[in-house]
Amino acid sequence: MSAEAADREAATSSRPCTPPQTSWFEFLLQESLLEKHLRKPCPDPAPVQLIVQFLEQASKPSVNEQNQVQPPPDNKRNRVLKLLALKVAAHLKWDLDILEKSLSVPVLNMLLNELLCISKVPPGTKHVDMDLATLPPTTAMAILLYNRWAIRTIVQSSFPVKQAKPGPPQLSVMNQMQQEKELTENILKVLKEQASDSILVLEAALKLNKDLYVHTMRTLDLLAVEPGMVNGETESSTAGLKIKTEEMQCQVCYDLGAAYFQQGSTNPAVYENAREKFFRTKELIAEIGSLSLHCTIDEKRLAGYCQACDVLVPSSDSTAQQLTPYSQVHVCLRSGNYQEVIKIFVEDNLTFSLPVQFRQSVLRELFQKAQQGNEALDEICFKVCACNTVRDVLEGRTISVQFNQLFLRPNKEKIDFLLEVCSRSINLEKASDPLKGNMAAFLKNVCLGLEDLQYVFMISSHELSITLLKDEERQLLVDQMRKRSPRVNLCIKPVTSFYDIPASASVNIGQLEHQLILSVDPWRIRQILIELHGMTSEREFWTVSNKWELPLVYSSVILGIKDNLTRDLVYILMAKGLHCSTVKDFSHAKQLFAACLELVTEFSPKLRQVMLNEMLLLDIYTHEAGTGQSGERPPSDLISRVRGYLEMRLPDIPFRQVISEECVAFMLNWRENEYLTLQVPAFLLQSNPFVKLGQLLAATCKELPGPKESRRTAKDLWEVVVQICSVSSQHKRGNDGRVSLIKQRESTLGIMYRSELLSFLKRLREPLVLTIILSLFVKLHNVREDIVNDITAEHISIWPSSIPNLQSVDFEAVAITVKELVRYALSINPNNHSWLIIQADIYFATNQYSAALHYYLQAGAVCSDFFNKAVPPDVYTDQVIKRMIKCCSLLNCHTQVAILCQFLREIDYKTAFKSLQEQNSHDAMDSYYDYIWDVTILEYLTYLHHKRGETDKRQIAIKAIGQTELNASNPEEVLQLAAQRRKKKFLQAMAKLYF
Repeated sequence: MSAEAADREAATSSRPCTPPQTSWFEFLLQESLLEKHLRKPCPDPAPVQLIVQFLEQASKPSVNEQNQVQPPPDNKRNRVLKLLALKVAAHLKWDLDILEKSLSVPVLNMLLNELLCISKVPPGTKHVDMDLATLPPTTAMAILLYNRWAIRTIVQSSFPVKQAKPGPPQLSVMNQMQQEKELTENILKVLKEQASDSILVLEAALKLNKDLYVHTMRTLDLLAVEPGMVNGETESSTAGLKIKTEEMQCQVCYDLGAAYFQQGSTNPAVYENAREKFFRTKELIAEIGSLSLHCTIDEKRLAGYCQACDVLVPSSDSTAQQLTPYSQVHVCLRSGNYQEVIKIFVEDNLTFSLPVQFRQSVLRELFQKAQQGNEALDEICFKVCACNTVRDVLEGRTISVQFNQLFLRPNKEKIDFLLEVCSRSINLEKASDPLKGNMAAFLKNVCLGLEDLQYVFMISSHELSITLLKDEERQLLVDQMRKRSPRVNLCIKPVTSFYDIPASASVNIGQLEHQLILSVDPWRIRQILIELHGMTSEREFWTVSNKWELPLVYSSVILGIKDNLTRDLVYILMAKGLHCSTVKDFSHAKQLFAACLELVTEFSPKLRQVMLNEMLLLDIYTHEAGTGQSGERPPSDLISRVRGYLEMRLPDIPFRQVISEECVAFMLNWRENEYLTLQVPAFLLQSNPFVKLGQLLAATCKELPGPKESRRTAKDLWEVVVQICSVSSQHKRGNDGRVSLIKQRESTLGIMYRSELLSFLKRLREPLVLTIILSLFVKLHNVREDIVNDITAEHISIWPSSIPNLQSVDFEAVAITVKELVRYALSINPNNHSWLIIQADIYFATNQYSAALHYYLQAGAVCSDFFNKAVPPDVYTDQVIKRMIKCCSLLNCHTQVAILCQFLREIDYKTAFKSLQEQNSHDAMDSYYDYIWDVTILEYLTYLHHKRGETDKRQIAIKAIGQTELNASNPEEVLQLAAQRRKKKFLQAMAKLYF
């Protein structure tokens, strides 16, 4: 260093820190002492304050000679001030955590925009359109900084902010705060509009595989000296602060994860993206280490995000067993599966993995839902509270007040559940003595708190109580109950203690019968029955519960078994199995049936075949309720067993009609038409009416694509159904010789009764079969002479058009059957447009016009993506449109009538003009004019409103005519597009009105 330079340095260091007549930013600006000031241990003012002061001075508006406010001038002084602000930010290493904490949104927005400007980012160019891989490192880094800040600001704005306490009101301060607030809101609005672009920019940054550089104070000085000369050094080489690829990706992943997480509140599917980004952040932190200079992540917050994502979006390759208990509970609460929550809590009583505070918060949430009117949760609240109470007991805590309140009115169900939880919450073989002591004390205290001796007996005679309570404790409990008995019951004769009952056999029998009713374990049922038969031989224990019901064909055989124990066991196993099958508890039903099959195989081939048949039906139910719902075909073994059942010839085997119905329906639903039409034995067609009906339906489905002359099977099916729907009349000759009609009965000439036919048809799910049978009944409904409005259906032309003896058909029963079949079909597939049209026609025929419109519109909506595509002409035929027109007319919606008249292949001007003349219209009238594309109708509207002196409405009609796309000189494609757009908007408006 030269002597002259040394003297200058000494002079500079000897100056006072704060000149008396100059502000800090002016001093630093004039003397170029910024770097020296920033190197101080505790610079005052702080760096972020300098940024604010520099940018405020640089953005001050100027006033011209005419006292008009002008934007800040782009002069050397302002450019230097902005550069100083950038240099302070560079000194802070562009750490967004520091900058966001200390700078307001408008100031930081100005700072980062200046960074973009000085980094050669072309103004007005969208960042998403720029290829980061081809940009200079400092330019790419500036774009990343800006877009990171943008999404971080959006996320931060979604958090609630605690309002600061207002000081004394000062008008100037309040105005300044209001201006800053409005400016912040405007910036946020722009950032949110560009949020999707910012996310795309950051996603693209994750694909970069090169290190980036960010401006330092040195590179900014070089840019200020001569931008062109140092362009190569600052933009294409390694000038600036190096940011490793892993550090950049770590920061970007974290910010993207936070953005996706914030969007998840309105779009839950985005949580998966958030989860991916947060877990990638964790991986990158592990690679680069948590002490990185340029990558500052709040790892506690990151862990919280990861845990939340684990709950909200469990990993797709993890099963319920691999989820954390927190996640399992959260998923169950969201889906309303409260029984699974109870199961998790009971299992947790063994492991103590869930914190008590978390379990209590779940209970509080359930209490809140119950208090909001959901009475079904009252029982769930008690069960969860009981689980928590047992946990408290095991850990030696006091019993909560909530449990005592919920247990004020004990009943048998509550005590049964409490005992079950206690039993499953302690492993008697491995439990420590303190645990056993806590549980024993709890059971004893519960007994002492009960007044009903029956409930006391239930607890004290339970296996857990007998194991845990010692003999002296039981004796002490008995003495205490004896002392309490006069207060509990003030009758002269004291209540006998349960311990003093002379003969406890009847009590034991009652307890065992209770267990027999509740148990679904075959082995346990057998053990209970053995004990009961050892106590008494006079009782028929299959009569214990009136819920145990068997079909008469089965009970007559089972009750003929001579051995009482075997009879009771077979009857109860089968009754419980049928009940479990009815309530769709197929796993228990299978266990019960398997045990019953093993038992009867030893002595009764007849009952063995009965059980095989029931197990076949159970397997059909299991498949239909499980994989069958997703369209997966049944295994070939099951199809073979169904065929074997249908072909079985054992006349003395008890037969349940429902099994035949289900087997034939099963074959039709899974399109086994070849078997039903070609391979089914001839004797089956004569002996089993459901097989006959299934064969006719399958053959009609096969012949449907062929010419009309080849559809002989359709005629046979028609005759069979007509015969089923026929009635026979009984006559009586009077004393005067006249014949009088007494009454009509369902004909016995059909292969089955109408109720049996309807029961069978409601087991079908194959769309083509349902469509065929629906069209048959619709045609049968339409052939009656007094019908006014026909119902339309697919394939209706394959059926005969007349019946020789109309009087023999019960058309009222046919009409009821059509309604029930349509309702059932729509429950299978509510989006089948042909079934929706049938339902609409039924409502139209019965003068329910609003409901008819609902289904006509729904039929169009389901086949046009809610009218975003054109409705196929075979759905909205002229007949359907005319019926919609009549519905609107009878509902006094006359403008809608005029618009619908345009939908016809030939526009019905007569009906349209007549409807527009109506002045008592219940629709929106002139607000519908934008949906009219026919110029003739619009011209008539103009004339009509002019004639009536309705100036406002006339102007609306004129405005509608004046639209350029309706000009008659336009090409046909333009006119069709205009019509289609108006059709779409009108039908969507109608749908919102009638749905």
